[in-house]
Amino acid sequence: MKPTRPFHQTPVIAIDGPTASGKGTVAALVAAQLGFHLLDSGALYRLTALASVRYGIAPTDEPALAALVSDLHITFREGCAQLDGVDVSSDIRAEEIGNRASAIAVHPSVRAALVARQRAFRKEPGLVADGRDMGTVIFPDAVLKVFLTASVEARAARRHKQLIQKGFSANIDDLLRDLRERDERDSHRAAAPLKPAADAKLLDTSSLSIDQAVDEVVNWYRER
Repeated sequence: MKPTRPFHQTPVIAIDGPTASGKGTVAALVAAQLGFHLLDSGALYRLTALASVRYGIAPTDEPALAALVSDLHITFREGCAQLDGVDVSSDIRAEEIGNRASAIAVHPSVRAALVARQRAFRKEPGLVADGRDMGTVIFPDAVLKVFLTASVEARAARRHKQLIQKGFSANIDDLLRDLRERDERDSHRAAAPLKPAADAKLLDTSSLSIDQAVDEVVNWYRER
């Protein structure tokens, strides 16, 4: 029997980037191609945001939000995100939930409460983790760190298309404004601001197809 590698040697590919940069889709396809587990860290924040709405907790109430994280019953099964045993995959993709998740993510105690949940996803044969601080905070020893980005116009167009396809109403001008505000908030928060790790590879997906971006990341990993 092949011996199991120590926890810290289980390979992690960390894919970070701003909202709608394509990191979620790229991460899922890279994980599928390599046969790795997948962590959508953004879904954890969105689940927390959704729960805070349902329990009437304000996005500014840091102590209550941190306590909420500890009590959440969250599971990921067959690509579905479940909260208290109910599939809420569509609910957490609403723009208002995404905006609330970004507002909640500025709180250090909330981020700290979610660290252990995120690191628990690291299992053999490997993990692809997507988010905003995967390479800088959660998995600083990742074997490959990628920072995906794209112009705000390209990201707004992608998000608009996603929302329309999922049956949500969307206005491109509103999306542009929201993305700029979220970029500003995410990049300047005190706790784990959005920025590339010092050793991250930068990948601008503005003019790349999903397949091209996936191929680039997989090739980088295999080179390592």
